[in-house]
Amino acid sequence: MLKENNNNYCTIYLVRHGETEWNKKGIIMGQSDSPLTETGIEQVKATAQELKHIDFAAIFSSDLHRAKRTAEIIMLERQIAVQTSKALRERTYGHYEGMASEEYRKIFQDTFNKLKRLTEEEQKKFKFDHDIESDEEVIGRLITKLREIAVAYPGKNVLVVSHGSCIRTFLTHAGYAKFGELQTGAVSNGGYVRVLCDGIDFFIKEVKGIKNNPG
Repeated sequence: MLKENNNNYCTIYLVRHGETEWNKKGIIMGQSDSPLTETGIEQVKATAQELKHIDFAAIFSSDLHRAKRTAEIIMLERQIAVQTSKALRERTYGHYEGMASEEYRKIFQDTFNKLKRLTEEEQKKFKFDHDIESDEEVIGRLITKLREIAVAYPGKNVLVVSHGSCIRTFLTHAGYAKFGELQTGAVSNGGYVRVLCDGIDFFIKEVKGIKNNPG
């Protein structure tokens, strides 16, 4: 049985950024950016309050403004510099970024249905278009960065701010959910995952603001 106080394990709090203007309007962001709304700022403040008792040794964030701003709000009183990384960015949606999510779903409805019939390995490698990252591409860069963090901070708590699609893909990769169970919106703004990592394996210990919605 895994002991949480084992000094070989880094405890990572993987947080989604607060609501943005494009989230509110139902627009696909990907690696484009949009500022936090007032609601988004309040969501982040609520998350900060929940995590105020945690002694963080470091904080990492996607270099996209919405994530970095979220990290800064959470760490406002902690005097710890935010370290940004492109590896923590949202999935690239290419030339579909800026499109209404509803229109995107209509375009790919038949593709979504086809995807359900593929094997798990085929699903991971599947690309909806040439400039949209596959799950395999997203998880490859994300877990590489999370493992680097875990190796650098054994026995410590680290805050990592990323994005909804990245966190959903990570949870599926880690076995928390099956492919397709965590759809868009399953990870709430300000929601987080507490995960232990020894630099290789990941153990999900707690989820907050995350719902399974198979469909």
